[in-house]
Amino acid sequence: MSLRLLVEGATKLFPLWSLAVGIVALYEPSTFLWYGKDAISVGLGIIMLGMGLTLSVEDFYEVLKNSKLVAMGSFLQFSIMPAWAAMIALILKVPSEMAVGLILVASCPGGTASNVVVFLASGKVALSVCLTVCSTLLAIGMTPWLTQIYAGHYLPIDPWSLMRSIFSIVLIPLVLGISWKKFFPKGARRVSNFSPLLSVLFILLIVGFVLAAKRETVLKHWESMLIAVLLLHLGGFFLGYLIPRIFRECKPVCRTLSIEVGMQNSGLGMALASKHFSTMPMVAAPCALSAVMHCIIGSVLAVIWKGEKAKIDRIQKDEEP
Repeated sequence: MSLRLLVEGATKLFPLWSLAVGIVALYEPSTFLWYGKDAISVGLGIIMLGMGLTLSVEDFYEVLKNSKLVAMGSFLQFSIMPAWAAMIALILKVPSEMAVGLILVASCPGGTASNVVVFLASGKVALSVCLTVCSTLLAIGMTPWLTQIYAGHYLPIDPWSLMRSIFSIVLIPLVLGISWKKFFPKGARRVSNFSPLLSVLFILLIVGFVLAAKRETVLKHWESMLIAVLLLHLGGFFLGYLIPRIFRECKPVCRTLSIEVGMQNSGLGMALASKHFSTMPMVAAPCALSAVMHCIIGSVLAVIWKGEKAKIDRIQKDEEP
C-alpha cells in the first residue's frame, strides 16, 4: 500500500478518530492537556495553510461558474445555523455560556472535514470546496456580526476583536498556502499530500484539549449540551437538504449543501472561544462536542447516500440493453 493511500484511508476514518478522542479526553484528560490553549490558534493556522495548499486561483473561477449554488449554500450556512442555534438555546433554556458557545460555532463557516464527507457521500466535491472557501472568507465579517446579534444579550461580545482573530487565524494562512502553491508548486504538491492528515491530527488535538480542559463542565451539563448540539446539526443537515430540494436541485447538489450547512468549522469556534472567552469554560465546550457530533452524523448520512447511489447505479446497469 502506497503512503498516499494510507494517508487517504486514515483521513476518511476521521469521524471514528473524533469519537475515540472525545472518549479518551473525558476519561483520561491528561492525555491531551499538554497541547495547551495557545497552541489552538497555531494548529488552526496550520489547518488553513493546508487548505490553501489544495487551492489555486482557478478554483475561485469555479465559484463564479457555480455562483447560484455557492450563493445559496453560503446564505443557508449563515442564515439557518445561527438562528437555529439561538432558537435551541431559548427553548431549552441552556446556561448563558453554553448558549454563546452554541451560537458561536453555528456562526462559523463550513469546515474542511465537510469536503471529505461530501466525497464519501457521492456529492459534488468541487462545489463543496468552493462553498468551504467562500464561507471561510465571508466568515471574517459574518461570524463576529452574527455572534454579536444572536449572543450579545447573553454575554458582552467584541465583534471587532473576533474579526481580527479570524483574519489572522484564517485569511493569512489561507493566502500563504495559495501563494505557496502558485510560486512553488512542486514543494506545495509534496506537502499537500500530507496536509489532509495533518489537518485531521490538529483538529483531533484541539478537540481533545478542549474536552479535557472543560471536562468537569462537559460532564456536569452533558445531557443538555448533547441535546442542544445534536439538534443544531440535525437541523442544519435537514434544512440544508430540504430547501435546495424545494428549489428542484438534483440530489447530489442537495447532499452537498446539506453537508456544508450541517458541518461547521468547529476548530475555529474552539479557537475563538478559548481566546476571547477564556474565563468562561462552558463557551468552548459546545464547539468541541460539535466537532465530534457533526462528523458522526455526516458520516452516517454519507454511508446512506452512497448506498442509495450504488443501488440506483445497479438498477440502471441492469436496465441497459
